[in-house]
Amino acid sequence: MNPVEQKHAITRIEKVIYTAKAHTTGGRDGGSSRTSDGRLEVKLSVPGTPGTGTNPEQLFAVGWSACFLSAIKIVAARMKVRLPADLAVDPEVDLGTTGGGYLIQARLNVSLPGIEREVAQALVDGAHQECPYSKATHGNINVVTNVVTDAAVTRGNDVASNVA
Repeated sequence: MNPVEQKHAITRIEKVIYTAKAHTTGGRDGGSSRTSDGRLEVKLSVPGTPGTGTNPEQLFAVGWSACFLSAIKIVAARMKVRLPADLAVDPEVDLGTTGGGYLIQARLNVSLPGIEREVAQALVDGAHQECPYSKATHGNINVVTNVVTDAAVTRGNDVASNVA
């Protein structure tokens, strides 16, 4: 395998733990989606339009932030760090265009009140390496992590260019 192939090699799952299945019709313009187990059923809409429904960017933000929170808990356990009860992730997912094509970019604003800034940054950096959603975005979209401890916000690195 040459260096380019090694850098872009896909890590295969050895053991599947769970498979999410859904059925979507109509797309983001008045469509709907439903999971196979019936636990989630949503109407879809175009971002910024009036009416009911959510959009893929909101769904991605919710899924990623939930996964990222779980990854923070895994990293905190490894580091033996006690997490605050009000730990939170506030994601922002932008939909935009470049060169006529659609793209997304994201910011993960992670609130870790009461945690020292260096420890909080280590937790967020570790979670960004652990979280499956983050792994899927590495090198594919622009992602910035921001750490919020008490009143201070520490802007993390733009990880799209330096995390593989």
